[in-house]
Amino acid sequence: MTVIQRGLEDSALIQADGYTRFVANLLFPLHERLKGHDSVRLRRELEETQWWPVERLRHLQLTRLQAMLTEAGRHVPYYQRLFAECGFDPAAVHSLADLSRLPFLTKAVIRANTEALKHEQARGLARFNTGGSSGEPLIFFIGTERVSHDVAAKWRATRWWGVDIGDPEIVVWGSPIELGGQDRIKALRDRLLRTRLLPAFEMSEARLDSFVEAIRAMRPRMLFGYPSALSHIARHAEKRGQRLDDLGIAVAFVTSERLYDEQRATITRVFACPVANGYGGRDAGFIAHQCPQGGMHLTAEDVIVEIVDAEGQGVPVGVAGEIVVTHLATRDFPFIRYRTGDIAVLDDQPCACGRGLPLLREIQGRTTDFVVAADGTVLHGLALIYTLRDIAGIESFKIIQESREWLRVQVVPGEGLDLAAATARIEREFRARLGAGVRVEVSAVAVIAAEASGKYRYVVSKVAPG
Repeated sequence: MTVIQRGLEDSALIQADGYTRFVANLLFPLHERLKGHDSVRLRRELEETQWWPVERLRHLQLTRLQAMLTEAGRHVPYYQRLFAECGFDPAAVHSLADLSRLPFLTKAVIRANTEALKHEQARGLARFNTGGSSGEPLIFFIGTERVSHDVAAKWRATRWWGVDIGDPEIVVWGSPIELGGQDRIKALRDRLLRTRLLPAFEMSEARLDSFVEAIRAMRPRMLFGYPSALSHIARHAEKRGQRLDDLGIAVAFVTSERLYDEQRATITRVFACPVANGYGGRDAGFIAHQCPQGGMHLTAEDVIVEIVDAEGQGVPVGVAGEIVVTHLATRDFPFIRYRTGDIAVLDDQPCACGRGLPLLREIQGRTTDFVVAADGTVLHGLALIYTLRDIAGIESFKIIQESREWLRVQVVPGEGLDLAAATARIEREFRARLGAGVRVEVSAVAVIAAEASGKYRYVVSKVAPG
């Protein structure tokens, strides 16, 4: 099948009404042009390059990498100094593997060199920050090039699922950037784009009732939000006996947290729609998105992904390690070999959809989603989560590992919970995994508080692996 045929096939999948076509083809492109974004042209290019074979995509990556490194060496003070210290010559980069000659970019390095990481000719940089849920927030800057590429990549992935910008959308989000910016102009824009934002910070019974009512009233074509928030709304609707499976929702896009199987099953069951997992962040960019055939495709045109072990050495395909990202559209504030702190596994098998975009086989979560046993063994938080999920009467929970010798567990008791019996079981099974001498403290709480970002995290470990 040719690129043109595949493009026509994708377009046919989008069941757009007249207003959606107006938004996607006229209103949103005008909005992007007024903001100085080149996302419309970029999205069209991405819808062609996604069908390229792997080798052609790698050549594109190398060409863009060479240009970016050359620009950084000439105009970014931090990289001017770093290249001189390392004896690194961008002109000598002839393969993607040559990236390994550069040290990693870490959050600590960015904090210490924020001004020096700005391109000397950069204008109109926007200040961003991560939520800092596992430590200090990270402050960095993004230019219009990066924003345009991320918007285009997200737009392309949205269209994979037969929906488009302009289709009615409910967004359940907790970022202070979005929630703090809902002025009259943005509120008007959201109405025109048929997007409604629901704050994920507060999940009280009354607020959840209003969320269910809003979803039923809007009858959105798509949902977007944290998997924890969408699954929480779904469980609440079930408990209230409110149907959400008769609204015609086409897809639920989830991102920003690890998606657990139980969450996917709940969202799919209650909203009667598939769940499309996405992976990325404000710092690292729009990295990967799931297609309807199940493949977690990397945005290879814009990002180079390495997987490294605890010592920073590359690991073979199929082996878990930390994701390191080089974003090729960040000339204004370069992200070159940026350590994300996320653990994943690459895949070398093609996806049934036919796209040449490489795949992530599995995203295991952040390094802080893992716990460390008393003897130093690193365990995924699921090793403990399964125990809590298996205890009837626990409505929600959170695990906080303070040290190898001390772990706290917060539980919200539900109807019929025998707290004493549950506590004994949690202590017994956690110690069997972490060590007989580990202190396990279980406490009942009225509610599990969200992180500052609005996310909910099942596991937070303050112990560094290794």
